[in-house]
Amino acid sequence: MSQPANVWIIDDDRSIRWVLERALNQAGMQPRVFESGESIMMRLEHEQPDAIISDIRMPGVDGITLLSQIVDSHPDLPVIIMTAHSDLESAVTSYQTGAFEYLPKPFDVDDAVALVKRAVAHSHERRATSEPQAESAQRNAEIIGEAPAMQEVFRAIGRLSHSNITVLINGESGTGKELVAQALHNHSPRASHPFIALNMAAIPKDLIESELFGHLRGAFTGATKFKPGKFDMANRGTLFLDEIGDMPFNLQAKVLRILQEQEFYRVGGSHTIKVDVRIIASTNKNLEKMVQEGTFREDLFYRLNVFTLHLPPLRERKEDIPLLVDYFLENAPKKVDISSVALQMLVAFAWPGNIRELQNTIESASVIAEDGYIEPAQLPGKITGAFNNPNNTDFKMPANIPLDERLHEIEKSMIIEALRRTGGVQIRATELLGINQRSLWHRIKKHNIDVKGIKNTEI
Repeated sequence: MSQPANVWIIDDDRSIRWVLERALNQAGMQPRVFESGESIMMRLEHEQPDAIISDIRMPGVDGITLLSQIVDSHPDLPVIIMTAHSDLESAVTSYQTGAFEYLPKPFDVDDAVALVKRAVAHSHERRATSEPQAESAQRNAEIIGEAPAMQEVFRAIGRLSHSNITVLINGESGTGKELVAQALHNHSPRASHPFIALNMAAIPKDLIESELFGHLRGAFTGATKFKPGKFDMANRGTLFLDEIGDMPFNLQAKVLRILQEQEFYRVGGSHTIKVDVRIIASTNKNLEKMVQEGTFREDLFYRLNVFTLHLPPLRERKEDIPLLVDYFLENAPKKVDISSVALQMLVAFAWPGNIRELQNTIESASVIAEDGYIEPAQLPGKITGAFNNPNNTDFKMPANIPLDERLHEIEKSMIIEALRRTGGVQIRATELLGINQRSLWHRIKKHNIDVKGIKNTEI
């Protein structure tokens, strides 16, 4: 038998705490009440509930500040924000900060309980899909991000987690569109069914129809046996049509039919095949311009454009480059670290190939790295040249920094000292170091720091 859901209620209003505690108890949950958010972050270091419901305006730590801290340190923990001041600014601020949902007071108790149940279900799903698996970690690497534009993507994925609607993802090549599509599937009601991907730009145009719809034996020269199509394989699941702007015009009407009717004809067949498939599409092209030029069907565009997600290029989220570098180093063919100057060069570069190009650069540099470090000498000339270009005003080469400087030891020592001073409480250590919780976690993992050991030796 599964354990009852553990839900924390934070509100300085005693009557609200009592009502919610009683209602959640009757719903079979285990609520725990707090009258302020002062000690919540320290408690979260040792235990985590399935969901939190918090007032927005409280003495001491207000709900938005608390929400921001929780999102930074425990991004998978859903937080419901409630307030008697149900204005647009409060709602927008709550969602922008990362709230799972916004609950204005006065509220219907049944609605509140239903919302908490949905948050708990979301929490369980996130935990289930975040189990440590090498393939899963690899597929989600590129959607690591602290940049505001990426936080918008994460929020959109969360908002769409209970939906089956069609989504169009746009962004440059190499920005991780397929990984976002995979995440949308993993966090959808279809997660237990297939996720099938087809890159339109990688398939010869005369074979795309067969790839999509399958074919019967003898349907064309070379069709020696029956072959199911991607729509067959994705039945009850999700079909990701990557680079849909490259789909031949004559096939667009057939895809439109499936979106409208959920049925299609195989190549060489005369009977309709019924399917239940969710479509997620992506493009690096301007489909609206293609519609105006007559190279993309307007009706198909509007069918695909139910919800649009934009993935920013890497040059617009440079604060994420160190995090991505850390991840790629952890999974590189040879275990190495990177010097501070080499890292600065990576941050300074414009990355026309985006995350895919960064990953390839780290993998190749790690293979030829000497003495366990990636130095500027191991980076492609286009990167070092761009860094040393006097016209590059974003970054300049630091003066008198030897290429073999071991700054990683200094970084490790600073983190250990901050953890010692704070008794191992990471949220307090981030304040001393001037970084956020996610960055601290990555560096603790990178340097193999034993946080528990630091706690136990703290006097």
